[in-house]
Amino acid sequence: MKMFASLVLVLVFGVVQAGCRRTERPHGRADPLRIGASPVPHAAILEHIKSALARDGITLEVVEMTDYVQPNLALVDRTLDGNFFQHQPYLEAFNRDRGAELVAVARVHVEPLGVYSKKVRALGDLGPDAIVAIPNDPTNTARALELLQAAGVLRLGPAKEPTVRDVIAGPKTPKLRELEGAQLPRVLADVDAAVINGNYALEAGLVPSRDAIVREDASSRYANVLVARADRANDERIEALVKELTRESTRRFIEDRFRGSLVPAF
Repeated sequence: MKMFASLVLVLVFGVVQAGCRRTERPHGRADPLRIGASPVPHAAILEHIKSALARDGITLEVVEMTDYVQPNLALVDRTLDGNFFQHQPYLEAFNRDRGAELVAVARVHVEPLGVYSKKVRALGDLGPDAIVAIPNDPTNTARALELLQAAGVLRLGPAKEPTVRDVIAGPKTPKLRELEGAQLPRVLADVDAAVINGNYALEAGLVPSRDAIVREDASSRYANVLVARADRANDERIEALVKELTRESTRRFIEDRFRGSLVPAF
């Protein structure tokens, strides 16, 4: 009986192992490719190339997400195969803070961060008690502060990734209000100015090339990237997606559709 029981356990363990191996098997072209993306502009770009991928036998499922945390968490827990919403510094911060192994597989475009206002036409018009809203996630906080310093609105200490604590107070230094990125367009009427990410500006009907008082230029290091898990970076479906995202036809789509609000980075 003991020998029989041992044999049963070995067989059961083998079946469980085989099941696990099936769960982790490499995906084929017939499996849908699920990519998390911000609605604008990322999902719009992905929708543009969906038919091209379909002709190549790949079904692209675009999962729209409106925050900056869930797309990476869903990728880590394998709910998604990839995501397209973030820039490289944000990805590096997420990996560092969460112990994750997500990798950028393609640079696609830069969304120039811009300063917007319904109360002033130039940043020099901001008064001593002005309130400026900025993104509250660490990477975009640093990015916003760097942009405000470049525009002469404030001065920063030498920190590599500045926070509001690194602002050197002066007589004209505005009060900074840190808010979740998606809320910034909604509070624009309630503050003197707001630093808004390109995708949220577009969703709110703002045109960075027209409406921003100042904005980042094409030399920004904050290019938006397509991201995958390290163990799936060479998935043939991901490679096919990279190929379509970096085609000349995609460059023309970005330039024609967004008219300078996005800058192709490939």
